[in-house]
Amino acid sequence: MKEYKHLFFDLDRTLWDFEANSLVTLQEIFDERKLKERGVPSFDDFLMFYKDYNHKLWDLYKLGEINKEYLSVERFRGTLKKFSISDENLSVNIAKDYVTISPTKTKLFPDTIDVLDILSKRYHLHIITNGFSEVQFTKLKNSNLDIYFEQIITSEMVGVQKPNSKVFEFSLHQAKAKQVDSVMIGDDQEVDIIGAQKFGMDQVFVDFHRQKLNCIPTWHVHCLKDLLKIF
Repeated sequence: MKEYKHLFFDLDRTLWDFEANSLVTLQEIFDERKLKERGVPSFDDFLMFYKDYNHKLWDLYKLGEINKEYLSVERFRGTLKKFSISDENLSVNIAKDYVTISPTKTKLFPDTIDVLDILSKRYHLHIITNGFSEVQFTKLKNSNLDIYFEQIITSEMVGVQKPNSKVFEFSLHQAKAKQVDSVMIGDDQEVDIIGAQKFGMDQVFVDFHRQKLNCIPTWHVHCLKDLLKIF
């Protein structure tokens, strides 16, 4: 079996349960900001539109067509407008709420800590994430994950996002690692797996939801504990 030295992990939806933590955060904001009283029929209606709109905005952000500041507020501005609420101050305040509250949530995928505890004794561990720097560092600290990682690379540090090869090149440089002894571990086929493949780096596809494969990863697992069968 190939000998690796450096393991590069994605954060959101790989270690940190983004969907669960975001859901709790949005529910808190919906209640605290009394959005039902402002005209939103229900939290489910708010969530359904927000998730779709946020996803579209992130696609534009990844393409460099919008900036971080616009995305951060527009996802809520646009959602509120869907329900005939035109209130710029409310949009800005909810955006601030989200980036303040969300990273304080600490739900991780099963076995995250146990697996990292074992792997950190055998390998150099690092993070490569497309999330906003200030949010991701806070998530890592609050979830007690930061102690496991030597290098924490965000796309903002590089100026481009995964799957751009510059992100992987920058990350290896920061970690003083080589492609041959490094592996990318993530949940997103396009961003993490195909991105790493094109860069010439091995990958582990963490496939919690048993997705249809769009590529052939070096390794394919369905839970984090399965990483211990590889490393």
